[in-house]
Amino acid sequence: MIFINRKADSIGVISSALCLIHCVATPFIFIAQTGLLTCCSATPSWWGLIDYFFLGISFLAVYHTTNTTVSKWVKPALWLSWGLLFLVIINEKTTWFSFGENIIYIPTISLIVLHLYNRKYCKCDIDKCCVHKG
Repeated sequence: MIFINRKADSIGVISSALCLIHCVATPFIFIAQTGLLTCCSATPSWWGLIDYFFLGISFLAVYHTTNTTVSKWVKPALWLSWGLLFLVIINEKTTWFSFGENIIYIPTISLIVLHLYNRKYCKCDIDKCCVHKG
């Protein structure tokens, strides 16, 4: 558990970056698949489950990061970004609202940026705490 608390930002950055790669690669993979297999262009079920896997990993990273950060504004910003990512992924599966496909990049990139910021400035060490408190 200590490892997760200390590495939550790194795990969050990696998870969000892999999620971003997954989102960017999906259209290209299925365009190539459609060109090769014109009979079966349906998305494999395991590919859609990757969304939930990244969502779960990012939840744990946000949870542990918000428990250890000393910045007051990073906590709600991380949860807001995660909540938006959650809504976009759920909406993608249920199509409650008509959003553009590219909207998923906003919360994903914001999670990456927030985790990187928190990792650099907002961790308490023995010598010093968050450089930019607030």
